Amino acid sequence: MNTPLSWIKVYVPDLDVEAQEFVDAMTLSGSHVEGFEKKDKNLEKIVVGKIVKIEKHPDADKLVVCQVDIGADELLQIVTGAPNVKEGDLVPTVLDGGKVAGGHDGGELPADGIKIKKGKLRGVPSYGMMCAIEELGSSRELYPEAPENGVYVFPAEADVKPGDDAVKALGLDDVVVEYEITSNRVDCFSMIGMAREAAVTFDKPFYPPVIKKTGNDEDVNNYVSVDVQDTDLCKRYCARVVKNLKIGPSPKWMRERLASQGIRSINNLVDITNYVMEEYGQPMHAYDLSTIAGNKIVVRRAKDGDTFVTLDGQERKLDKDVLMICDGEKEVGIAGIMGGENSMVTDDIQTLLFEAACFDGTNIRLSSRRLGLATDAAFKFTKGLDPNLAEEAINRACQLIEEMGAGEVVGGMVDVYPDPVQPKVLPFEPEKINKLLGTDIDEKTMLDIFGKLELTYDEAAKTLTVPTFRQDLNCMADLAEEVARFYGYDKIPMSLPKGEATVGKKPYSHRIYDIARNILEGNGFSGGMCYSFESPKVFDKLLLPADSVYRKAITIANPLGEDFSIMRTVSLNGMLTSLATNFNRKNKVARLYEFGNVYLPKQLPLTELPEERMKLTIGMYGEGDFFNLKGVIEELFDNLGMKNICTYVPTTEHPFLHPGRQANIVKDDTVVGYLGQLHPETCDNYNLKGEVYVAVLDMPNVVALSSFDIKYEGIAKFPGSTRDLSMVMDKGIFVGQVEELIKKCGGKLLESYKLFDVYEGEQIAAGKKSVAYTMTFRAKDRTLEAGEVDKIIEKLVKELGKLGIELRA
Repeated sequence: MNTPLSWIKVYVPDLDVEAQEFVDAMTLSGSHVEGFEKKDKNLEKIVVGKIVKIEKHPDADKLVVCQVDIGADELLQIVTGAPNVKEGDLVPTVLDGGKVAGGHDGGELPADGIKIKKGKLRGVPSYGMMCAIEELGSSRELYPEAPENGVYVFPAEADVKPGDDAVKALGLDDVVVEYEITSNRVDCFSMIGMAREAAVTFDKPFYPPVIKKTGNDEDVNNYVSVDVQDTDLCKRYCARVVKNLKIGPSPKWMRERLASQGIRSINNLVDITNYVMEEYGQPMHAYDLSTIAGNKIVVRRAKDGDTFVTLDGQERKLDKDVLMICDGEKEVGIAGIMGGENSMVTDDIQTLLFEAACFDGTNIRLSSRRLGLATDAAFKFTKGLDPNLAEEAINRACQLIEEMGAGEVVGGMVDVYPDPVQPKVLPFEPEKINKLLGTDIDEKTMLDIFGKLELTYDEAAKTLTVPTFRQDLNCMADLAEEVARFYGYDKIPMSLPKGEATVGKKPYSHRIYDIARNILEGNGFSGGMCYSFESPKVFDKLLLPADSVYRKAITIANPLGEDFSIMRTVSLNGMLTSLATNFNRKNKVARLYEFGNVYLPKQLPLTELPEERMKLTIGMYGEGDFFNLKGVIEELFDNLGMKNICTYVPTTEHPFLHPGRQANIVKDDTVVGYLGQLHPETCDNYNLKGEVYVAVLDMPNVVALSSFDIKYEGIAKFPGSTRDLSMVMDKGIFVGQVEELIKKCGGKLLESYKLFDVYEGEQIAAGKKSVAYTMTFRAKDRTLEAGEVDKIIEKLVKELGKLGIELRA
């Protein structure tokens, strides 16, 4: 948002500050100033000069010698080649040692301007220079009265005299301040909004335009009717009519203000709409009423496939989400973006229809993007305007019409406003404001600030009524911010935060994750992170059957491509892809782990959010085997207080794992996870060679089973008794089954057991294996007798015999 300081001073006339002081103060009061530019930064010693005499150059056909009155009865001789000069002209004149911005070549202007020095032109002394508008850093677009070739000549109506400051007379002594306006401060996208901020910042009176009643004794409803069919996209539509139009140039003050904003003056009607848009931040549009069929305006959505030719002559393809302004037969404009070629205002217009409306900002933004049509009006509507602003803006435009004698305003206004926006009422709580800010500001100071911001105070109810243009004020904290901004952030003392002391710590589940990371990294695993979005081809690579529940995945509505089109239901694909990357880059050993969610829909299509379950996925190849991976998991369980809680049950339910080398990790009937060797076919699908081992733990179940309630026991006072047991059994019997019997028979007296030998060889029958355990028994309150231990061993041997296990001879 750019605001010329001269325009701001129209509403804050007592504002008398330098540019840097203005910018610094506005920054401190919360307006984000990007920077400022002095339009006359390269203009020095330029005055109004009057050409009193012109003579031919004695030695050049295209040069003339002018005697220029620069005030104080001083004449300056200037040699020029300008073809348009004549005696009596008032022109901007640069004195010796002065500076101008540039020249006619259209190139980039010098950073420091061009210095003008006295000299001789073809032998004749010249003590200055008369300037073209381009040499003053402006253009003919903003000053259309300037000649294409030649110096600028002040028009007859200009109130200037020799010796006056020419830069000031042309309105080029201005400062343009650039702001970055946040989206919640829609009111600041206007001159009035920024002037209000400046007035409060500098504690100066604010004088907004006084809008007077306009219009003759006629009724506008006899000229036009309005039907808003899509009120969700058009909150308010105001229309007024002006007849007996007189198109002509705008007054100097309006041209100068528009020029200061970089807007070229066209004619009084167009300039008024542009002026009001900049002044109030409310876009307006004008239609030739004679082109409006049936004298009726209909606001409705377009139809898919419709086309429309806009004012720029381009044909636009429409859809059902584009809001259109139509008459009784056809479309005449794209709401909030651009009017149509079929209703454009020409010099022959007799009766004008003014439109000021409030359209839905989101719809305007999306429509503008789809149509590839960005306009100033669309930009402002996108921010979300105050519907109450439309009436004020259209009345201001009609007032300017009357003041400029540009036409006769018809009485009344068509106003379609089905759901008026009401001012918000907020409680005035000075104690809470002071507590939040850490200040001790009295109520009167606060109320003075709110009054300048046009909030009204109800002393009886202790409430503040917020004007509708301040859409950002919604609660006590917002009011406190206003107090802080204008009281002065620099005046707020430093204070310590108040509140009860709290002890911060990680959630229990995150502490579990940290322990798991430490254990895994201590065993040589590196953490990774994989994509949650995957390809449906993953299911085939993992050999999942067609009816697998894991194939019921959530499809992304707007995916980057097929490879990222679903949300993962199995965490293995990312891990195997990472292992394959390491393998293909000749890494002989890789050990990786990942904490990541899988997304399990409760039903498809989605009617509620899916279940997100955290999985710990572990993968390795190279050094190590199934039992190494199992040992890492058991170490993890030991550190989480889960020792001897879970069992490993052989299974074949995971098709992506080797059918004879996989197991579920089970607690009662709950599967906590699984581990195993990757199926050879799965390895091929991922271009992996050799043996690959993976494990997946369901972390919600792990967290639920974990415990840090560790009880320590004293050092044993009585000796223990150790027994070794060597057994012969079928190869199909797992040592886990043997250990379950050892624990069962040993009871409370069993202190520990350890597998110390597994043997298969010549001395063992085919299909058999020898397994040896050492067991330690101890009583806490006495020395065990040999007979007690013998009974336990006898019971154990008997139980082992039921599984066909014999003692080794």
